[in-house]
Amino acid sequence: MKIAIGSDHAGFRYKEAIKQFLISLGHEVVDKGTDSEASVDYPRFIRPVAEAVAAGEVERGVVLGGSGNGEAMMANRIRGVRAALCWNEESARLGRQHNDANVISIGQRMMSEETALHLVQIWLDTSFEGGRHLTRIQELDE
Repeated sequence: MKIAIGSDHAGFRYKEAIKQFLISLGHEVVDKGTDSEASVDYPRFIRPVAEAVAAGEVERGVVLGGSGNGEAMMANRIRGVRAALCWNEESARLGRQHNDANVISIGQRMMSEETALHLVQIWLDTSFEGGRHLTRIQELDE
């Protein structure tokens, strides 16, 4: 799978760890930045991830920040993006099962690196259930 990833300074460490994790699983990763822990404005790095997902240039996206809230908000402004802010196993699983989340948003300050990697794995492995959820997803894009 081809996956775009981006973060601000507050998510940089986990971005680098998740990038290496995805590569180790055989995924192609497109890194949209940032490239250090120097303070930056997150929209500059999250918007390109969301736009790549929406344009079909990548299949999924991973965005990170301190809490993940602003990153999810930014990504969800792009039509066709369904970014799920995930903080535990259930939020990652349901984000895919019920919402067909094509972007996961993670807050580096909210969890351990081990948890973040685990949530990404759940998000990758979980399929969209479709059915009654499909109509709701279609309504998002109306």
